[in-house]
Order: sequence, then C-alpha cells, then structure tokens
Amino acid sequence: MTKADIVAEIAGETGVERNDVAKTVESFMSAIKTSLSKGENVYLRGFGSFIVKERAEKTGRNISKNTTIIIPAHNIPSFKPAKTFVEEVKNNVKVN
Repeated sequence: MTKADIVAEIAGETGVERNDVAKTVESFMSAIKTSLSKGENVYLRGFGSFIVKERAEKTGRNISKNTTIIIPAHNIPSFKPAKTFVEEVKNNVKVN
C-alpha cells in the first residue's frame, strides 16, 4: 500500500476531498519527523510508538580496500508496534 492508496482509502471512507486528506497525511508524517529529529518519541495508543534508537559506535570493514573503519555512534528512527496491533496482524495475515 502506498501513500496515495492510504489517501484514497481515507477519502473514500470519510467523504473528505483527496487534497485535504493528502495535506492531513503529509502534516501527520511531518509532525512525526519533526518530533523524532528533536529526540522526542511519538506514542500512538493501540497502534505503536515511533522512537529514536541509539546505535553504538562500531568497527566496519571496507572490503575493496581491505581497511577497517570506525562507524560513529548515531541515532535512527524506529517503529515499535503495540501489542494489540501485533496480535491483530498475527491472527489475520495469511501466508501463502
């Protein structure tokens, strides 16, 4: 499912114009990005949490030059689904 699919589905269910729904979805995603870039986690009860995870410094290898490089510590965005969300997906998704 793409962002356009989400916008179309919400517009169909609510009767709100697609342009308004698209602006709302964009604003929602922008708010999450802004919060995470400030180091603030976003909690959506019953859905999940968008959190900032710290990655520790580690040693990596450049195999083409056969050298060792240090990858500095950094933060990455992550999503942790709520238990109810996980259970719903477990019980409803059929694997071929």
